[in-house]
Amino acid sequence: MPDVKALLFDTFGTIVDWRGSLIADFTAWGEARGLTVDWAALVDAWRSAYRPSMDEVRSHPERGFLTLDELQRQSVEPLAARLGITGLSRDDFDHLTLGWHRLKPWPDSVPGLTRLKTKFVISPLSNGNVALMTNLAKYAGLPWDVILCAEIFQRYKPDPEVYLGAAKLLGLRPEQVMLVAAHNYDLIAARACGLKTCFVPRIAEYGPHQKEDFEATSDWDFVVADIEDLASRLGC
Repeated sequence: MPDVKALLFDTFGTIVDWRGSLIADFTAWGEARGLTVDWAALVDAWRSAYRPSMDEVRSHPERGFLTLDELQRQSVEPLAARLGITGLSRDDFDHLTLGWHRLKPWPDSVPGLTRLKTKFVISPLSNGNVALMTNLAKYAGLPWDVILCAEIFQRYKPDPEVYLGAAKLLGLRPEQVMLVAAHNYDLIAARACGLKTCFVPRIAEYGPHQKEDFEATSDWDFVVADIEDLASRLGC
């Protein structure tokens, strides 16, 4: 597709392994503090609250925009209490929230992005906020050209303002931009805005709790094995 100039990437799940990273991070932190906690249960419950918390913001714009960091911080304390996790201070919950800034990339992500960067403008298009995405890029070595995310547009995906706003900021028409994602719902919204689409399966994203996105559910422009496969398909 010679007209495509920029590739935008969903990040949590598509580029970084949020579940495995958080469980490993919290387990090591908890062991150092003598805490016995089912961290996997907390991480899974936290992720389950992720989309509903954003949908609440989307449904009530009159209340003002809250960043993902703010939403995650609001969610984690009541979730911990519900799971019977006690003995954590406010500072501890702040540390756990910043765990989302310390996620590790899938093995193919950095080499694949590095190859794609030689030919295309590459950027996240994430529901994360600027500080989160910046710190994550530094931690995981993600070689973005620019960081585009929900906070910039004061909207969360799948609102069209996010996809169209990203193309506008890059000075491109929607059809000159392709979204790469492991989530079919994200690609549905991007295609409706005129963007090109690429599905990359991440069947281990939710561990044993994966219920969807095992495969492409539509005729996306590309369906690839991983980010390095996409680079090869695009001649990088």
